[in-house]
Amino acid sequence: METNQLRLSVTLLAGFQWLFFMFANTVVIPISVGGALNLEQVEIVSAIQRSFILTGIACILQGFIGHRLALMEGQSGLWWGVILSLAGTASAMNLNFATVGGSIAVGAMIAGALVALFGIMGIGEILKRWFTPAVMFVFLLLLANQLISIFLKGMIGLNTGETIDVRMAIFSFCLAAFTILVHVKGKGILSSLNLLVGMVVGWIVAVLIFPNEAQETIHTTPFLKWFPWGEPALEWGIVLTVVVTGLLNTTNTVATLKGAEDIYEKETTRFQYRSSFFLTGILTTISGMLGLVPYAPYASSLGFLQSTGIKERAPFFLGAALFIFLGMIPPLTAFFSTIPQSVGNTVLFVAYLQLFRSSLRSVEGLSFEPKTIYRVALPALLGLSIMTLPSSVFSTLPELVQPLLSNGLLMGIIAALVMELLYWFGPRIRRLPLRK
Repeated sequence: METNQLRLSVTLLAGFQWLFFMFANTVVIPISVGGALNLEQVEIVSAIQRSFILTGIACILQGFIGHRLALMEGQSGLWWGVILSLAGTASAMNLNFATVGGSIAVGAMIAGALVALFGIMGIGEILKRWFTPAVMFVFLLLLANQLISIFLKGMIGLNTGETIDVRMAIFSFCLAAFTILVHVKGKGILSSLNLLVGMVVGWIVAVLIFPNEAQETIHTTPFLKWFPWGEPALEWGIVLTVVVTGLLNTTNTVATLKGAEDIYEKETTRFQYRSSFFLTGILTTISGMLGLVPYAPYASSLGFLQSTGIKERAPFFLGAALFIFLGMIPPLTAFFSTIPQSVGNTVLFVAYLQLFRSSLRSVEGLSFEPKTIYRVALPALLGLSIMTLPSSVFSTLPELVQPLLSNGLLMGIIAALVMELLYWFGPRIRRLPLRK
């Protein structure tokens, strides 16, 4: 009886840990997109609630009938970046925000339909072959760098100011060290719940020493509206860019499911790829209609699973169900929206450090010869270099390709795939008989 009670307690605590992970990954996205598209506050608050509810539903569907793994299905960072870029270029293209938002919605619906169709056709098996250890290394390394950079800015106060807040930076790094210490030195369940412990302790301490940093309570009103970004529009340049983004976003699914093979110690099946692609496509189409950033399996879930060591689906389902409940109860949404940004960013910073481990595991056994090193070095360093460039340097390029060429993660993945094609097909082309 005591053992069963202990397991139930661990499941409940692990479920709340998943809830905090989903919350921290989700809440900032609708706020930033709403601001970029110049939406009213009631629209932004409504988007937060819809994000919570649809994210919880997406996780449960993927866990039950999709890939059937404890991997968060959330609003894609790739989609997020492209939507913000398109919103930022609205004035340069002499378009109002409603036209831009409506065109993004149309593009998302088209992209979702294509991804769902690809899932039915089994395109995931083809993409899986392209994701060699070298490509996986590049993807995970660049993803880790992109996310860690975002969280680091929040840890040192650059989200709300232009200079480093020394007090906040010291607090954040002390909290990060505490969370890591709980993971490394903690015993049993305490080590597995290190992220939850860090979140709760950090929240309490932050409220005491930074009373002004706590977020203002948002008074929410349940609100459902179709196409809140703007009525469907056909600005073809934007639609095409968004469709290409949706197709490239499939790399998230392939990379995450391949990365999960190492954690779960079993190969992902063809059925898992097909069902995961299909569900992601359907969710992407729904996101376009509801004014939400479209979905994808989170590769960052790999770091979360490695940090906690809890791979069972029961806590994952519990966390997703609680997230839905959170979105349906306005007072709860208002309460959790008050969590200090420095705390959420710090805990996610610690969780995503494990992505670096996953990237290194990807290239274990790979022979780094003078010729083959280009397969890893060129795309990885190209992507990292683009990430360090200010967005203003790309303003001289055609507007339609700016979101693509200015995205270090995307360009690194594309370069890695091209290098793999050259590596594999180059020797075969040289062996072809020449006509005399």
